[in-house]
Amino acid sequence: MPRLIERLRNKHFLSLSGNAIMSLLSMATIAILCRVISLEAFGIWVFFQTVIVLIDTFRSGFITTGFIKFYSGVSPEKAQDVEGSAWYISLWITVILSIINAVALIAIPYVQNQSVIMIIKWFSICFWSMLPYFIGTCILQAEQRFDRLLVLRFITQGSFIIMVICLAIFTTITLQNLVIAYVLSFLFADVYCILKRWINIANIKRRTPETVSTLYNFGKFTVGTTISANLFRTSDTLIINFLLGPASLAVYNIGQRLMELVEIPLRSFAATGMPELAVAYNRDKREEVIQIMKKYAGMLTVVLVPVCILGVLLADTAIAIIGGGKYVGTEAANVFRLFLTFALLYPADRFFALTLDVIHLPKINFYKVLVMLAANIIFDLLGIYIFKNVYGVAITTVIPIIIAVVVGFWALNKYYIRFSFFSIYKYGFYSLKELINSYFKKK
Repeated sequence: MPRLIERLRNKHFLSLSGNAIMSLLSMATIAILCRVISLEAFGIWVFFQTVIVLIDTFRSGFITTGFIKFYSGVSPEKAQDVEGSAWYISLWITVILSIINAVALIAIPYVQNQSVIMIIKWFSICFWSMLPYFIGTCILQAEQRFDRLLVLRFITQGSFIIMVICLAIFTTITLQNLVIAYVLSFLFADVYCILKRWINIANIKRRTPETVSTLYNFGKFTVGTTISANLFRTSDTLIINFLLGPASLAVYNIGQRLMELVEIPLRSFAATGMPELAVAYNRDKREEVIQIMKKYAGMLTVVLVPVCILGVLLADTAIAIIGGGKYVGTEAANVFRLFLTFALLYPADRFFALTLDVIHLPKINFYKVLVMLAANIIFDLLGIYIFKNVYGVAITTVIPIIIAVVVGFWALNKYYIRFSFFSIYKYGFYSLKELINSYFKKK
């Protein structure tokens, strides 16, 4: 038993279990909301969260990748410098966007869309409440303290679902109360981070102009990539919300939300894989960089094959469990099936992009995502024009994914090391087989 516990404490298991637990709590929250608020209200809530996350992407995209790259494995003094520089840039971003939001408040009397009104009213409060939590997650990921990261995420998602349950029991569940609960969930995590001394805003005094400049110069490319990538996903939400309405958005979101089955392992192994890629690159081990990329992308693809097959077969049941009776018989189950059909390309896309960032080619990722975004918007609009429903959006999403994989593969072959595309899956299969054999030998 002690050996089993020790084995389960490795970074891969902690990252995977953390993402799995958070996704399950998120799914449970959605299941409750779907049963206690209307389709239209749920659509407005989805729009609100999507836009908040999109705008927060400007801050996280500017900081996260560079922070992990320049914080990992350095001296304590340098780590304080990087943290202080991250605080400095993040505070400036937060202040500037809050000023823009304050100006936007003037426009509220002239806005008719309830989703937009809610964003304008609550954005600054949400953005400030998320700041300490964001810095905390950057530090913990860079230090590969996925046990602490799990605790921090559990506080936010766990406290939020408890407050949602209380609101539902006392029949006081309104969109405004949901936003208040959302803000409080981050404030709880902020206080915990401060009390545990996982973050220290006083380190802002230890920043140096050189490190601020380094983070800024690296971040100005990664932020473009991150925002564009998020816009790629968010464009679906915006187009459906304004062309088909909040009710259609609610249906689409339920089908899309079940893609957490795929996103959980992707996020988990991206978090643990990026530091490995960075270490290999910093040691000038080019072959090892590609091998690590192949291992993660290939293994994940092999693992996802049975998951996708099972998801296609049980889509209707899954929708009924998550969404309840309102969503049975809608397009939600088929939206989920459509996404699963091209989900096997996700691991290659994700790890091509991570590798390009690590080898200092963030420009390619940025331009790639811009092309993906343009293609997604064009084909979304074309799909809605042809199908008149959310199928038009779900079907055409495969086109930007194919673009991403092709560009990523081409760039790595042209600017780094040549390798065959299918060698990824061959290497991943044998790596997974070796991992399973080694596990059973240790038992």
